Amino acid sequence: MKPLKDKVSITLDEDVIKSIKELAEADDRSFSQYINMVLKDWINNKDND
Repeated sequence: MKPLKDKVSITLDEDVIKSIKELAEADDRSFSQYINMVLKDWINNKDND
């Protein structure tokens, strides 16, 4: 069973949005999937510091 997800609202700079959209498209992911993946990766790496 997939974990539940919560919706959040954040404000991002336009250049950040543009970059994330481009990266997500290149990785064949949605904008939110890509942000989720990047944040999980950052958290996992942060825990290993």
